[in-house]
Amino acid sequence: MSPTPPPVIAGLSHVVDRYDGFILDLWGCLHDGVRPYPGVIDALKRLRAAGKRLLAVSNGPRRASSVAVTTTQIGIDPASLDGILSAGEMAWQAIVDRADPWHARLGRRALHIGADRDRGMFEGNGLERSHDVTTADFILLTGPMDDEWDLPQHEELLRAALARRLPMVCANPDLDVIKGDVRLICAGTIAARYATLGGDVVQHGKPERPIYMRALTELGVADPRRVLACGDSFHTDVSGAHRAGIDVAFIPGGIHADELGYRPGESPDAAAVAALMAQYSVTPTWILPELKW
Repeated sequence: MSPTPPPVIAGLSHVVDRYDGFILDLWGCLHDGVRPYPGVIDALKRLRAAGKRLLAVSNGPRRASSVAVTTTQIGIDPASLDGILSAGEMAWQAIVDRADPWHARLGRRALHIGADRDRGMFEGNGLERSHDVTTADFILLTGPMDDEWDLPQHEELLRAALARRLPMVCANPDLDVIKGDVRLICAGTIAARYATLGGDVVQHGKPERPIYMRALTELGVADPRRVLACGDSFHTDVSGAHRAGIDVAFIPGGIHADELGYRPGESPDAAAVAALMAQYSVTPTWILPELKW
């Protein structure tokens, strides 16, 4: 039998008293990569007025300070949040700390697979940016080499890296993203291909547990049962929060909108949501059609 979808709530006001803190995805939840979704700015103001702690947790492959700049440019004031945490920040810190054997053996010369806008990932952590697979100690993956590139354009480079058995640090587990109305691949798709080829990959960000543990610390909410995560991806947001013991509101208008046949202002098709739940073996706590009050 197909799993039964959770209750649909019209806005966060219906559940706000249950939670002291909110973990909010950025892309697909607060904005579409171009502008904030309708109702988001008002919802943030009302949550803050209610005394709630708000932390944006993004799989963006850049330092948190850089993500804050982009968020401002899109039209969301970081001051409306209590903080921003990013997958890039988690990866950068892991490279600095080298607190486990896997990261400790990485070396200092990193081949960057990603856009030049992510070069801040090489600042302040002792890394040397390698431009040749033959001189690199490991791969630092932040995304496709160009936004217009798909997976096949990276195949030759990945195979060359595999021949040298280079480990890969993935600073964004997202598989793809919708920018405006265009779907683009993310670092997670490239990392998955490298792993399929036999490459050694470690990912930072959602759905990995460490980013949720740090998020709880930054929120200052001791009981994870008093925190609600909101996000649009079953692969990262829903699965990650569930594993961390945190309630999660699934927003169907983001990355899964096409497969759900979702239209703004409507409740998603229950059978389509049930199919996603079965595919990922996880059930959200709520369905929130749009992040609004």
